[in-house]
Amino acid sequence: MIEGKTLETLISAEQLAERIAVLGKDIKETYTDAECLTVVGVLKGSFMFLADLVRAIDMPMEVDFLGVSSYGMETKSSGVVKFTRDLSSSIQGKHVLLVEDIIDTGLTMAYLLKNFEAREPASVRVCTLLHKPCNQKSDVPIDFTGFTIDDHFVIGYGLDYRQQHRNLPFIGYLKD
Repeated sequence: MIEGKTLETLISAEQLAERIAVLGKDIKETYTDAECLTVVGVLKGSFMFLADLVRAIDMPMEVDFLGVSSYGMETKSSGVVKFTRDLSSSIQGKHVLLVEDIIDTGLTMAYLLKNFEAREPASVRVCTLLHKPCNQKSDVPIDFTGFTIDDHFVIGYGLDYRQQHRNLPFIGYLKD
């Protein structure tokens, strides 16, 4: 129970592990010509997914992080994106895989892709653990998708509700 609601499992830890193994192989096959891949995790929600994903990608890589916020303490995106942490090194001329926990409205990803374009990488692809197309307001390219989900506010496996519940080993949703 969280605030009088029942936590239901949407995606189990086993399902997550199986799908991430497949994503890792698909990503490696996509980047066969790249000497090194720069994997950028969008904090805070992607950290668990990113950790498992990079272990599933068998190739040389650099890992970096950036922080953005569009939710604050709410369960719906505000649509206003702000950087809370920028990359620690340049991505100019590099093959970049941008890793997100969830693409909901697409506004955050559209903002990031436009920002990254100005940084002149060799390529940018997007990998998201979860895609919620029913709320999409901006059409963004998604190259690798873990799971497509219905309109649930999801928590666990890095995703939070008011900065809590990131440590759940599965993805769940709150049910009345």
